[in-house]
Amino acid sequence: MLRKVPAALFALLLAAGFAWAQEVVPPGLPGDTALTAETADEAVAIEEVVGNESDAAATSALIGNNMTPPGNIVVSDWPNDAGDALAVSFEPGSETGKDNFMGYALYRRTAGEEELVQVGLMALDEGTSFVDGYDPDYPVEPGVQYEYQVAALYINGAEVAGPVTMAQEVSSGQWFHVGKVRVLIGCALFLGLIFFYFQAAQRGVQMYLRPIAGIEAIDEAIGRATEMGKPILYVPGLSDISDVATIASLTILGRVAKKVAEYQTPLLVPNRDPIVYTIAEETVKQAYLEAGRPDAFDKDSVFFLTQSQFAFVAGVNGIMMREKPATNFYLGMFWAESLILAETGSLSGAIQIAGTDAVTQLPFFITTCDYTLIGEELYAASAYLGREPKQLGSIKGQDACKAIIMTIITLGIVLSLTDLIAGTDTLGWLRQVVTMPVVD
Repeated sequence: MLRKVPAALFALLLAAGFAWAQEVVPPGLPGDTALTAETADEAVAIEEVVGNESDAAATSALIGNNMTPPGNIVVSDWPNDAGDALAVSFEPGSETGKDNFMGYALYRRTAGEEELVQVGLMALDEGTSFVDGYDPDYPVEPGVQYEYQVAALYINGAEVAGPVTMAQEVSSGQWFHVGKVRVLIGCALFLGLIFFYFQAAQRGVQMYLRPIAGIEAIDEAIGRATEMGKPILYVPGLSDISDVATIASLTILGRVAKKVAEYQTPLLVPNRDPIVYTIAEETVKQAYLEAGRPDAFDKDSVFFLTQSQFAFVAGVNGIMMREKPATNFYLGMFWAESLILAETGSLSGAIQIAGTDAVTQLPFFITTCDYTLIGEELYAASAYLGREPKQLGSIKGQDACKAIIMTIITLGIVLSLTDLIAGTDTLGWLRQVVTMPVVD
């Protein structure tokens, strides 16, 4: 009988404890939430506040009462920018030890306003720092005072927000990016070489330019057309005047037209773009004037065909087959029509000189034309033909910069081979001199 008394007493105490727990658990929280006697009073207080709110809101309030929110926000101006970014860092609270913690939300508002706007989210593994201003939807204005707040986020949707902190600094722009000093030095060196060769060319210094077969063949091609009594066809590309290749082509057209005026050879210049047509007409007219033969200029020699790509090609091909020009020039920007033009000109028996900076069309010109100006040779052609001091200085300055780059590359290859064989690290100092660190 004495052994049964403790068991009955234990059952009575267990029933009383269960009834007490049922009275303490608020109806707004989940029924299986385990609360200790220390949190019972807090749970009752939360029930009075949240009322009939959702479980997530109640859990948020419960976490907020039991945890330290993130705080100690430090805001500083982001360096080397235009004044459109701020660096925000903060200290985490006690949320990092929770299993359901997943990251932070950053809120911002202009000083004096009430509403906070979320400007950033940080995952659990992204640390406690954020650059505000990268999102174009929430730009940072230079000189504007902001206030920030950081909230810890949980899987169930709860947020534990820290205090609103006034930014210690405002954003401001800088005049120069200190991480790009090497770029500044390189640009200064490049411009210095160009101006140096400008002055040398204007003083009459003879400058050597490596021979380019396509440019040297221009005079020969014009002379052949003159001897045969046949016209010269010049196609200045199919692009508009905003294309650099078109501008280079019109410059070469002026040189060719001047030679044509001296030899009194017929010239045909079909155009696809109306503005290019107008400029090409004035270029040829000016060339005849410079050659002393303004009366020989035929305004019908420069004409507009159509803006349709393949209709223009069909028209040019028809001119080739009817007029049988002795020389064809294709200089400028071309697309899918390049092979059609060059093949037709090849069948007509004409000497063909092509030039473009369109890498995808160069193989077709190389295989079907007699001479091809590849890439930047098109831009250098006007300097080769005109021998003007500024153009010569530009070409020589570019060549000097290329020589410097080739020297650095060669030195790097030699040092890397030395390091590979001798086990040294002599390439490190060259890497520090010529390479630029990754900057924002």
